[in-house]
Amino acid sequence: QLDDGQRLVIVKGAWDRLPFADDQAALAAGQTAHDTFGQAALRVLAVGYRVIPAEVTTTDWDELTTNLQLAGLIGLIDPPRPEVIPAIQAAKDAGIFPVMITGDHLMTAKAIATEIGILTPGLKALSGEELRALSDDELQAQIDQIAVYARVSPSDKIRIVQAWQRLNKTVAMTGDGVNDAPALKAADVGIAMGITGTEVSKEAADMVLTDDNFATIIAAVKEGRTVYQNIIKAVEFLVGVNFAQIFLMVGAVLFGWGAPLLAEQLLIINVLADGIPGFFISQEPGEPQAMQQPPVANDESILARGLGQRLFVRAETFTVLTLGIYALGRFGLANDQASIGMTMVFLVLALGSMIDIYAIKDRRPLSRDTFTRNPMLNRGLLIGILVVLAIAIVPPFRNFFSLVTLPASAWLIVLVATLIPTAVLELNKRWQARQRDRLVADPAE
Repeated sequence: QLDDGQRLVIVKGAWDRLPFADDQAALAAGQTAHDTFGQAALRVLAVGYRVIPAEVTTTDWDELTTNLQLAGLIGLIDPPRPEVIPAIQAAKDAGIFPVMITGDHLMTAKAIATEIGILTPGLKALSGEELRALSDDELQAQIDQIAVYARVSPSDKIRIVQAWQRLNKTVAMTGDGVNDAPALKAADVGIAMGITGTEVSKEAADMVLTDDNFATIIAAVKEGRTVYQNIIKAVEFLVGVNFAQIFLMVGAVLFGWGAPLLAEQLLIINVLADGIPGFFISQEPGEPQAMQQPPVANDESILARGLGQRLFVRAETFTVLTLGIYALGRFGLANDQASIGMTMVFLVLALGSMIDIYAIKDRRPLSRDTFTRNPMLNRGLLIGILVVLAIAIVPPFRNFFSLVTLPASAWLIVLVATLIPTAVLELNKRWQARQRDRLVADPAE
């Protein structure tokens, strides 16, 4: 209330939403100031006022907030966190398309999005009004070219999410307000802010980001990719050699050789050669190139990206190798002594399927880092190898598992044979890498 009894109404809000009654010169000056602030990535608040007589008692705010006089504009700086810019770039490198949806003015949104790397040349920014003028089909046709949405409504956010989903894309949505809740619920992964988020948004979301930091989302994506890669590696490691064991047993029987391995020998191979390394491969750190690979599509088979071919190569290698070793030990080094061939196959299958994990655990060529990045796996392999050697050498264990003493020539053959699967898998890995490079260089192939 003013000294003369009149009342002063002060209103703040968006520049383009407040009903100012100033002359054109004042409004033009205000628009210039607004645009200058917006281009500087400042969030802008306009302030208007109106003096009303003391006797006016209406509580109709729509009436009280009309015919405002421009008092001025306020530019608020809300700088992005330093880690956001590299996180945005990491997301793009990983095949993730980051999109900004904001209530800010379009000009401010474009300036901020450009600063942090979301809005780049070739991409577009839309206002809520422009978005609502598009049909669903028109939006879907160009949605992969739109990186910024400004002044949008809750229903607009749902449209954006659903348009991406109709393209069979996995959509993650972040938000903190009540008006974000419908879109958080509609998204494949709704992520609410833990610090600034409302309870409604947290209830609608699938997870809560406790530090409200976008970089944490990208770190979580990297961790998720590491887990998925380790699952793929475990499948490749366990399934390939198990198929080889089946083909070995069936092949030997078809050749009329009988069973090349006993049940207890197969059990030891599965427990030691598969179980111990298979457990520790789950602890494998993420590969450096994990965030440079495209995301896994919703309908992508687990055997995609060369896994099926690698499984076939590994199973075939072990099958041919073990059948050959059995025949060599039984008929070449001995006069039809199945025990020699059985012992050699046991060692080659047990040791070879443990050692070749180094070619499986890293999609890059073997290097010193391959052998040092997971000390727990190294210790587990060492224990497994020592147990296998003890079973084959120490008389009580050897006799219990129906193995025999091998001559020096047989040990030399076993030593060379255990390294063959690793060499084959490494050569196959390099061949697959060259094929991928060719496809990248010439997609038409």
